[in-house]
Amino acid sequence: MTRRGNAMAPTAAPSLARLLGGAGALHFLLPKPFDAIVPRALPGRARAWTYASGATELAVAAALTWPRTRRAGGLAAAALLTAVLPANVQMAYDWRHRARPLKALAYGRVPLQLPLLAWALLAAREGGRERPAGAVGPAGRSGQAAGPSR
Repeated sequence: MTRRGNAMAPTAAPSLARLLGGAGALHFLLPKPFDAIVPRALPGRARAWTYASGATELAVAAALTWPRTRRAGGLAAAALLTAVLPANVQMAYDWRHRARPLKALAYGRVPLQLPLLAWALLAAREGGRERPAGAVGPAGRSGQAAGPSR
């Protein structure tokens, strides 16, 4: 986190929100590559899964953006990254006979889930420590100590 005035500003959540927001938008703009990695064991059409995962990524990105929902957004991002792991494994399996650079890209996506998961958990932790602007403290008034006022 970085200092902004007296409060600590989150660093993990905004950048993760941008990453997930961009990926979510790509699911709608260029769905075919995502359709191709939907595990075949899932019921229904691949395109439906592509759109559902894209919408989920956009919703999680939005949750990471707002201080009130940042902790939940970080936890949702961790769950989402865990849920898409089978698609990355499917891609690695499907691309095992492709040219070496493409195969490396597909294989690299699987272990990349670990630092992404850590990033999401850091965003959740940061969201749990920050207080939204105007938040009411334990005394019942924002930024004021408990006790009678005069």
